[in-house]
Amino acid sequence: MITHPRYTVRPEEVEFTAIRAQGAGGQNVNKVANAVHLRFDIAASSLPDAIRSRLVRLGDQRISKEGVINIKAQEYRSLEKNRAEAMRRLDDLIASVATVPKKRRPTRPGPAAVARRLEGKTRRASIKSGRSRIVE
Repeated sequence: MITHPRYTVRPEEVEFTAIRAQGAGGQNVNKVANAVHLRFDIAASSLPDAIRSRLVRLGDQRISKEGVINIKAQEYRSLEKNRAEAMRRLDDLIASVATVPKKRRPTRPGPAAVARRLEGKTRRASIKSGRSRIVE
């Protein structure tokens, strides 16, 4: 069970499936299902509503249109290590939306910044006007 100050992911909410890992791995890779496929349904979870809505809105490729997080872990040769890695990735994904984003306060450029911008534009205009043909 992953517990943080704001949210908790219960083990019964996470579905693990052992699958065969892809890629090179010698003779062992075709016999043993060491990779883990994690499925986590956001809507059916016990997460707070704010975190669930931010997770669904997150444009992550691991989140399906139905609101299910799919994570595949096949880094290690051990099933338990891959399971722990998948849970860590799920935790990182949830932690990324757990903090409330700061509301943007629109600002305006100060007088000095406006003066610098206009002075730069004037300088550039004079450089470009010097490239034109000389009329006699």
